[in-house]
Amino acid sequence: MKRPYVIVNCAASLDGKIALANRRLVRLSCSDDHQRVHALRAECDAVVVGIGTVLQDDPRLLLNPSLALGKSPLRVVLDTTLRTPRSARVLQGDAPTLIATGSRPHKRELPDTEVVECGNGAVDLQQLLLMLQSRGIHKVLVEGGETVLWSFLTSELWDEFTQFISNSFIGGVTSPSIAGGSGIVTSSDMRKFRLEKVERLGNGALLTWQRG
Repeated sequence: MKRPYVIVNCAASLDGKIALANRRLVRLSCSDDHQRVHALRAECDAVVVGIGTVLQDDPRLLLNPSLALGKSPLRVVLDTTLRTPRSARVLQGDAPTLIATGSRPHKRELPDTEVVECGNGAVDLQQLLLMLQSRGIHKVLVEGGETVLWSFLTSELWDEFTQFISNSFIGGVTSPSIAGGSGIVTSSDMRKFRLEKVERLGNGALLTWQRG
């Protein structure tokens, strides 16, 4: 079965950080990029984030009607051990939410939310994408955070990577970067992407990459 078209998107500082050294969220997108992201959400059937983003930033992941018209996409949370709190805003809004776990360690009900097992241990991204395709999800937007970005960008499970680079500098060895995960330790394993487009956007630049 064909998987959905996957767009990975992030905003980063000019030194590649996506949050402050204390891991707190900071807005890096300019207003033009913020509007672009909402227009992108309006084009997609589902938006994916990880449990780290839910616990740290508590996003709603809904469309802002002042920025884009349309229906908010299905919200998908990658939550291997089902830690999403019942108070999370991703469970409170006017859009459906699906939580993808690995093998569930315990049964736990969450309000107005579907919990599905995708994989044995960590969430199997390919299995998740095929399941979404079978449900009529044809275009997926991946918004992070660092572990989810790493997981997708080091797989063959994405088609387009849009990266807004702001004019801000953060620094710091503890500041989350575009891709977390275990990192690559040999040059032969390094991933190389193909730069498709560069455009100035507000106070920064938008880069569009495809797999190299």
